[in-house]
Amino acid sequence: MTTDLPAPSLAQLFLVGRFACRVGDDDVRLTPTAERVLAFLALARRPVRRHQLAGTLWPEVTDSQALTRLRSTLWKVPTAHRTALVEADATTVSLHRGTAVDLYALDDPDASDTTPVTPMADGELLPGWCDEWVLVERERHRQLRLHALEDRCARACEQGRYTDALRAGLEAVAQEPLRESAHRRVIEVHLAEGNSAEALNQYESFRTLLRAELGLAPSPAIRALVRPLLGRPAD
Repeated sequence: MTTDLPAPSLAQLFLVGRFACRVGDDDVRLTPTAERVLAFLALARRPVRRHQLAGTLWPEVTDSQALTRLRSTLWKVPTAHRTALVEADATTVSLHRGTAVDLYALDDPDASDTTPVTPMADGELLPGWCDEWVLVERERHRQLRLHALEDRCARACEQGRYTDALRAGLEAVAQEPLRESAHRRVIEVHLAEGNSAEALNQYESFRTLLRAELGLAPSPAIRALVRPLLGRPAD
């Protein structure tokens, strides 16, 4: 007679805005080095060779010492949590395939359609972390999030969900005030609602900011949106 082992609890990693870890209903406290291991594996999105992982996280010591530190770090994570978070063999280590990572939502091009009113994870990726492997991914996350917000704004506007559209568009503007495509999406929502004054106000605020910060004029594309409202060429 065999006894089925219970399925491992779902693990969750939160990297946007802060580092946090949950396994099932438990908040898991990890050492700083364990946090860095899990974050590296999450950002890699694939199995990583042990030598590469250890050498990246402990570059100041020999390869042998770095591998020892990696093994020690992993074994200090309680077994029940470790098996839910990490998969490892003799040569590679990876995040457990069942681990949910907040960052990955932006990797799904249809996320904006399937969850149109659910706020995206807000904040900077791993704030305060200065490792080069974090900085590269942080900029990638920033760009993807801006594009996702603009796409969400456009799709919601097309569906007549103007409140959701404005929420996404204004969030993109707040994150990057000099990003013209974000302002353009907001103007398009105001125009779709018939709020000409709001559209003009958005355009003028962007034009003033752009001139003050960069000494530039808005592009022909955004000027064309408001030109019919002015009765004269848009500046």
